[in-house]
Amino acid sequence: MIQTTFTEEYDVVVVGAGHAGCEAALASARLGLKTIVFTVSVNSIALMPCNPNIGGSSKGHLVREIDALGGEMGKNIDKTFIQSKMLNVSKGPAVHSLRAQADKADYSMTMRQVLENQENLTVKQAEVCELIIEDGAIKGVKIFTGGTYFAKAVVLCTGTYLRARCLCGEAITYTGPNGLMAANHLTESLIENGIELFRFKTGTPARIDRRSIDFSKMEEQKGDEKVVPFSFSTDPKSVEKEQISCYLTYTNEETHKIIRANLDRSPIYAGVIEGTGPRYCPSIEDKVVRFADKKRHQLFVEPEGLHTNEMYISGMSSSLPEDVQIAMYRTVPGLENCKIVRNAYAIEYDCINPVQLKHSLEFKKIKGLFAGGQFNGSSGYEEAGAQGLVAGINAAMYCLKKDPLIIDRSEGYIGVLIDDLVTKETHEPYRMMTSRSEYRLLLRQDNADLRLRKKGYKVGLINADQYNALLLKEKQIKDEIERLKTTYVGSNARIQDFMASKDSALLKSGIPLAELICRPELDYESIAPIDDNRPELPDDVREQVNINIKYEGYIERQKKQVAAFKKLEEKKLSEDIDYSKIKGLRLEASSKLNTFKPVSIGQASRISGVSPADISVLLVYLTDK
Repeated sequence: MIQTTFTEEYDVVVVGAGHAGCEAALASARLGLKTIVFTVSVNSIALMPCNPNIGGSSKGHLVREIDALGGEMGKNIDKTFIQSKMLNVSKGPAVHSLRAQADKADYSMTMRQVLENQENLTVKQAEVCELIIEDGAIKGVKIFTGGTYFAKAVVLCTGTYLRARCLCGEAITYTGPNGLMAANHLTESLIENGIELFRFKTGTPARIDRRSIDFSKMEEQKGDEKVVPFSFSTDPKSVEKEQISCYLTYTNEETHKIIRANLDRSPIYAGVIEGTGPRYCPSIEDKVVRFADKKRHQLFVEPEGLHTNEMYISGMSSSLPEDVQIAMYRTVPGLENCKIVRNAYAIEYDCINPVQLKHSLEFKKIKGLFAGGQFNGSSGYEEAGAQGLVAGINAAMYCLKKDPLIIDRSEGYIGVLIDDLVTKETHEPYRMMTSRSEYRLLLRQDNADLRLRKKGYKVGLINADQYNALLLKEKQIKDEIERLKTTYVGSNARIQDFMASKDSALLKSGIPLAELICRPELDYESIAPIDDNRPELPDDVREQVNINIKYEGYIERQKKQVAAFKKLEEKKLSEDIDYSKIKGLRLEASSKLNTFKPVSIGQASRISGVSPADISVLLVYLTDK
């Protein structure tokens, strides 16, 4: 590091401008804090180095929640998508997830424009190489060119850049993703300040020249006719546009034969890669080894944008050598003559053990230092953006001496994500899934605004107009449900003819319209012909009315489960407790509890190694206190 006397002062410093850093910096600046965001390259702002999409199963929930709280990701993808699709529509509403293909270059440039024009926010291309910490509190950072930037709070969102190296067979380059410069100097400072680090890895597939692909051998995948925007603030009419197709194809036995014959040349199996990879997003080598009985694996061929011929081969990430990649890709139907624009590669990077963080994403042992994104041991743009938003909000709250924003497991997928990271020991990159949420019928993507917008308003990222629109929506839903429960239809000929046309049991007497909606073959929209006094309501209101009536019994059951959960969360545990002195706790439990320092009985119950018997001991301990 160069030594200079140049200094500047800010309220909040954000390190990194990927999906986490963008949300953190925008949140802090929009809350009135003088903020600076550092990036190794302004060309990497909101970069999408891997898959060209936002959302997907469970990840769509996170984007909707980011938007509900006042974040930017949903708005940005609404402006820059080239295909949109609602996933899992054949299943219940709890697992419906929106997914949009992005124009990568447009997504990054549009987000960069937002950052560069945000009041209170400065964008700076520089490598942060040292944390300034005094008396257990952050005081600022130093950059490689010598400048010192003092701050009240710092948010670390380094993504996959810390001591990054990319591997393609025997070829190793010490760079970040897409050949961008790695951040090689901050790790030493983190270690010196007692921060525990992990070494993780992720990977990406090859990019193929569109002109070398035979799409006639693939299945075309079109977007939805009716596009649903990610952001609750986006006008649905503005997202109705011509969409670009994706394509589906498969690997085969010949593909797998080539991979098996060259496993010794894969850095993963040759022992060259040190980092732990994501279990739920394995490389093609991992798939072939772990699922040896499978004859084929599906691949989605996705455009990277409107102004490039690069096509992303989703489902076929690899770190095999270039010659092997060419051979195996050319066994896939439609890719027989493919030309690789960018080789597939694996990337290793430093990240932290997230159990060092509070639920606010502040480090337990360093006041004012926050962390978000893949730096916290997670994977994915959406997981990163969610954490970045919370870390940025709480860095601002720390500066303003206000209580942090904490979202618990019953309130949002963001709460599940953060609670899992800071409570459960993570030994691989964490990926969000709907199955991780105990209350997923309540935490649907369609009601994220109803769950979290008031929190965004309280924090200060949701304006009065958005808040009033939410209140109106709540009233419309409540009034319409009440009307349907008190509006009866009889068994006259018109009604009976309608019931017969829907293959629904005929009525023997008058019943409320709400009761008809509960029938499997009927819903709110389908009963419109016999609902004579139906008011004109927006699409999203009608959707909520239908779901709340149709699943009322299940929803009420989950609300009772949440009430029980809340009781345990309300039983607070002091950070000063020495669990080794509590009689009756098993040795493993006391050790884990002293390491994690849970804030509540609820969190303690989710720590691996803490049994129900140990929780009973803690409850007795609290009663005796």
